[in-house]
Amino acid sequence: MLRIKARGQRDLITLVGHAAMIAAGEFVHASGSWVNDRTHGVQFRASFLKATAPTTVEGIEKYLGSGMIRGIGLVYAKKLVRAFGETVFDVIEQEPARLREVTGISPKRAERIIASRAEQKVICETCCSCTAMASARRGRCASTRPMASMRLD
Repeated sequence: MLRIKARGQRDLITLVGHAAMIAAGEFVHASGSWVNDRTHGVQFRASFLKATAPTTVEGIEKYLGSGMIRGIGLVYAKKLVRAFGETVFDVIEQEPARLREVTGISPKRAERIIASRAEQKVICETCCSCTAMASARRGRCASTRPMASMRLD
């Protein structure tokens, strides 16, 4: 269960579904239906969920500061976003030596960040593939189903 900000909704909504992991700042794509639970009220019950990395500076900072990537907490999240902006994930993955440009990032911390991001990508890609295959086995292709885009704050 998640409380998220959804496009077209003024208040936070309750999203009910299954996902391997979702972090603050990520965008969540979901398909499913609205239900009115007797106890908890109106909820979006997702039959399919897919989390994607944030693309806004604010979302990236929340995501990095959430602890999802070892070696980055709130302080280093702010420093990295200040230094690299929206390209921070590209820097980590394609130009990791540039992490040392940020004050306080030692070679050891940089290695931890790079390794953690690589592990996380493998987990995410595996989970997304499993979700898509499971949907296909149920007679639905996850990639062609209608989806609602939401941001987890």
